[in-house]
Amino acid sequence: MSWTLDEHPTALQYFASLVQSDSDFALMEAAISIGQDAEPDLDLQAVMADIDRLQVRLAQRLAGETDPLQCLGALTKFFYGELGFAGNLNNYYDPGNSYIHQVLRTRRGIPISVALLWLELARGLELPADGISFPGHFMVKVLLPQGQVVMDPLTGESLSANGLAERLQPFLDQAGVTPEEAAPLGLYLQAAKPRDIMERMLRNLQEIHLAQRDWPMLVAVLNRLLILRPEVRENYRDRGLAYAEWGVTERALADLEHYLQDLQGSEAAYIEKTITRLRKAL
Repeated sequence: MSWTLDEHPTALQYFASLVQSDSDFALMEAAISIGQDAEPDLDLQAVMADIDRLQVRLAQRLAGETDPLQCLGALTKFFYGELGFAGNLNNYYDPGNSYIHQVLRTRRGIPISVALLWLELARGLELPADGISFPGHFMVKVLLPQGQVVMDPLTGESLSANGLAERLQPFLDQAGVTPEEAAPLGLYLQAAKPRDIMERMLRNLQEIHLAQRDWPMLVAVLNRLLILRPEVRENYRDRGLAYAEWGVTERALADLEHYLQDLQGSEAAYIEKTITRLRKAL
């Protein structure tokens, strides 16, 4: 376990400074900083410098080319061919797949982490590229003079409207949405906001750490979620329950008592019972 109860306050404070403003949201640096939960001494600026060096290498291959289609082709060849970025299919639920510095080193990740690196290089070429919070699989898109191109960030494959509809259908079926009720496909292809992208990255890690019962790392992720989304009260519940599992009873009580305020119904009864049990354990 690399993370302890006495979390480095400067790491969280720095993260807060990166995500405090939607108009000046430092997405890449904030994404890199998540890796400090696993490696507290991680040098964020060194990781940023590694990305800058990739941008320089790519620019050298283009030799001044500015045509968007040619730039996209060069980026695809460089990113997937020369650098070899792809999905970590052998260990998809490794937390390291969400740490940008590890993805840079191994060239393996999950869609959202690989997409962030691809987007950084695309924007270095001044390509109008965005991430898409598509259900189940984060995507990227580029607006070219010839039209919009939607791509799988793990492979660089361009996806047709029919292909995207096929990928979407299982999620509509699971939600019980009929074809008549379904929203137009275009609504699922809207550009994701930086804060939403960061939340999706952290939620992925939240699910992984919960499944692995890694309570210290789960608390670390929830600390960041509470900074990112302070209005989401359920984050206090989740952190309180994680603290309880970890055995940090006083902090668990503080979070759960805060969450219980104005809560009603069966969940309120459950939280009250949990609080009573924790108080007896003190």
